[in-house]
Amino acid sequence: MSDLFAALGANAMFLVAVPAFLLTMLLEWRMLVGRRDLAGYDGADTASSMSMGLGFLALHAGWSLVYLAFFAVAHRSFAIFDLRPVWWSWALLLVLDDLTFYVFHRAGHEIRLMWAAHHTHHSSTRYNLSTALRQSWWEQLFTPLFWLWLPILGFPVEMLVVQASVSLLYQYWLHTELLGDLGPLGLVFNSPRAHAVHHGRNPRYLDRNYGGILIVWDRLFGTYEPLSEPVDYGTLTPLGSHNPLWVAFAEPLAMLRDVGRARSWRARWMAVFGPPGWTDDGVDRTARGMRTAALTASVPPPPVPR
Repeated sequence: MSDLFAALGANAMFLVAVPAFLLTMLLEWRMLVGRRDLAGYDGADTASSMSMGLGFLALHAGWSLVYLAFFAVAHRSFAIFDLRPVWWSWALLLVLDDLTFYVFHRAGHEIRLMWAAHHTHHSSTRYNLSTALRQSWWEQLFTPLFWLWLPILGFPVEMLVVQASVSLLYQYWLHTELLGDLGPLGLVFNSPRAHAVHHGRNPRYLDRNYGGILIVWDRLFGTYEPLSEPVDYGTLTPLGSHNPLWVAFAEPLAMLRDVGRARSWRARWMAVFGPPGWTDDGVDRTARGMRTAALTASVPPPPVPR
């Protein structure tokens, strides 16, 4: 029963945060009025992002009951350690949860099936707090595959719920151009300046800065990229529509079309499990290929205002 309350508590925390999201978005919009150096808000884009956020909350309410119950069973049956909620276990959970997010997030960019879901979050050409609400409606289906090891390690569901909420709230404020870096703390913690790079479609910015709360994973695993040129936000294949249904399903449909057009079983496999942009025509259109080509032939980028 406590596991059920934990799942309900997770959804309740998301709902309680909604007024704070709306208030901060309104404040950000007001501060951006008259700023010619920043794009600000667009009505249709914001409505689309908020629609995706509402859809995410509705689906999460049901799906979280399923996978948190699954986590609870795994914890009761297979827990290796008895990790009770004390200060050091909370600190350990923050680090391990954030490492898990890094792996999950990176997989969302490097595996076409997962990118088909994660693509939603990157589809806006604006970068403001409403972009944080542009969440995939089905990316959370992959959550149990990546986070199951934490309850098996010994973390109870209640701790996982609290940490997930902390991670969500921290990552919300990263989606703004009004704030910059964190000074020396930016060596460890993610910042709006670092996360803006992640949302860029500039070749040098593709598939960089995956961190959630911590940016150290990117520094350790070679995926960190500093902000060095103005960010061109969005995806390489613009949606051309703010319709939430198209935002949610455009990339899954594109993946299915590629599977249908494939001429071999290998090509079909790669269309689903290979990196986004993979083709069997010998031309490297993956993020890694475009990034490498751009950096090889690059000229010094224009300076970014500080």
